[in-house]
Formats: sequence, structure tokens, C-alpha cells
Amino acid sequence: MIRRYLSKHDYPLDSLDLNLCQRAFDALLVELKLAKESEEAERVAATIIELYREGIHDERQLIIMVGGTGRET
Repeated sequence: MIRRYLSKHDYPLDSLDLNLCQRAFDALLVELKLAKESEEAERVAATIIELYREGIHDERQLIIMVGGTGRET
């Protein structure tokens, strides 16, 4: 019964979800030339997770929406 009150945003991410987000994050670090421990990298990570929870599950689309080109290197 409680499930009807939970949105998709309330469910935890599983390992497949996290792997996709990690790949997008790693690609953006390289493309945007960010240090992994920088504040900007933290913002990028938070944005990726937020977009993923909102339903953006395509790695390339996540990269583009966060500021990358989405081109494979």
C-alpha cells in the first residue's frame, strides 16, 4: 500500500544504475578536465544522480545534459 505514495525518485539506485552514472561522471571528468575531488565534480555527480532519478537513463544524454558533448573519444 505504501508503494503508491512513493515516487520513482524515492527508490534506491542499484548497482546497474550506479555503474551507468559512474560512466557518465568519468566521461565528464575527462571531457571537462575536472579533478575528481573538486567542487565542480561534486556538482556534476549530484546533477547526474538527480537527472537519473528524474528518468534520464541514457548515458550519452546524461553527459550532454550536464555539459558535455556526448561524443565518444
